[in-house]
Amino acid sequence: MLELRKFVAPEFIFGPRALQLIGRYLSNFGAKKVLIVTDQGIIDAGWLAELTRLHTEEGIESAVFSSVSANPRDTEVMEGAEFYHQEHCDVIVALGGGSPMDCAKGIGIVSTNRENILSFEGIDNVAVPGPPLICIPTTAGSSADVSQFAIISDTADRRKIAIVSKTVVPDVALIDPLTTITMSPYLTACTGVDALVHAIEAYVSTANSPILDLHALEAVRLICSNLPKVLDAPDDKILRSNLTLASLQAGLAFSNASLGAVHAMAHSLGGLLDLPHGECNALLLDHVIAYNFPEAVERYARIAQAMGLEIQGKQPAKIKQAILAEIRNLKTQVGIHSSLGQKGATLSDIPHLARKALNDPCMVTNPRIPNQRDIEVIYEEAL
Repeated sequence: MLELRKFVAPEFIFGPRALQLIGRYLSNFGAKKVLIVTDQGIIDAGWLAELTRLHTEEGIESAVFSSVSANPRDTEVMEGAEFYHQEHCDVIVALGGGSPMDCAKGIGIVSTNRENILSFEGIDNVAVPGPPLICIPTTAGSSADVSQFAIISDTADRRKIAIVSKTVVPDVALIDPLTTITMSPYLTACTGVDALVHAIEAYVSTANSPILDLHALEAVRLICSNLPKVLDAPDDKILRSNLTLASLQAGLAFSNASLGAVHAMAHSLGGLLDLPHGECNALLLDHVIAYNFPEAVERYARIAQAMGLEIQGKQPAKIKQAILAEIRNLKTQVGIHSSLGQKGATLSDIPHLARKALNDPCMVTNPRIPNQRDIEVIYEEAL
C-alpha cells in the first residue's frame, strides 16, 4: 500500500531570461533594500552587474555580501546575518551555486531567530522563517533553489551540518539556464554528477513516492543524455536548458524524499578536507551503489533503464555491473578521474569520516542500513 507522502516546493520560474523577472518579484515583496548573497566567481562572470541593473531600474537598493566559501561556513553565515541587519535589508536574493544559496538560507533564519546557525542542525529545528528569499541558481546541480536543505560547515568541528526545514525553502526560484553558460567545464561536470546523485538517491530512498519517482527518473535520463554533450558544446542553450531542467527535477525529488549514504559520506568528507561537494559525491557514487544494490534491485533496474542501458532479461548481478560501468564511463567522459586518496584523504581519516557519516540525517533514508565498518569499507574502496 502507498504511504502518506508530502511534496514541498517553492514558486519557480523556469526558462531563458527568468533572471529578468527579479525586479517584479522584489516589488511584489515590497522590497526597499535587498541583501544579495553571492561569491567572487559570480561577480567576475558579470551576473551581479546584470542583477544590480535590473533591480535598480525598479528603484530598489541593495547591499552585497560576497564573503562565501565553496563550502559555506558557520562564521560566514553569522557575519552575513549581522550585515543584513546593519544594512537594514528586508529581502534576500541568493545569486550563484549551492554555496551562496545555502549561505543565504542560513543568513535568513539567523536574522529572524537571533541564534547561532549551528543550533538549527537536524530536521524541523527552525522556529521562525527568515525574510523573503529569492534564489537565482547559476549552476545546474545543487538544486538549493528548490530544496528544504541547507548545508553549512562547522569550522570548529570540521564537519558539515544539515539543516532540513520548510522554513529554508526559498519563496521564489528564478531558474534561468542562460546563467549556467559561464560555468567552467569541470564545474559543469561536478554539478551535473551532483544532480545525478540527487536523482538516484531520491529514487532509492526509503521515503520515495510515485510523484517523486517521476522527477527522479527524468532527471537521470536528462543528465546521462546531455552532460557529456554539453562539455563539447558549452554554449549550446538547449543542452544547458536540459541540464538545468534535470537539476530542477532532481531537486524536487530529493528535497522531499531526502538522500542517502553518498551525501552523508560526502558531507563528512567535505567537512574534514574542505573539498567541493559535487566532486565528493562523484567520487563516492559508484561505490555506494555497489553497497546498496542488494536492497533495491528493482529500483536500480529502473535507474539503469533511465540511463539508456539495455537490461531486458539480465540477472541482477549483470544489471549492477552495467550500472557501475556506465557511471564510471560517464565520470571518465566528463573528466572526473580522481580518487579520494588523490584529494588528500588517508586511511587514518576513515574511522573519523565514517563516524560522522553515520550521524548525518541523510543516512536515515539510505535503502541499506550500514554499520561503522560498512562505511569504512566504502571509503577504503574509494581511496
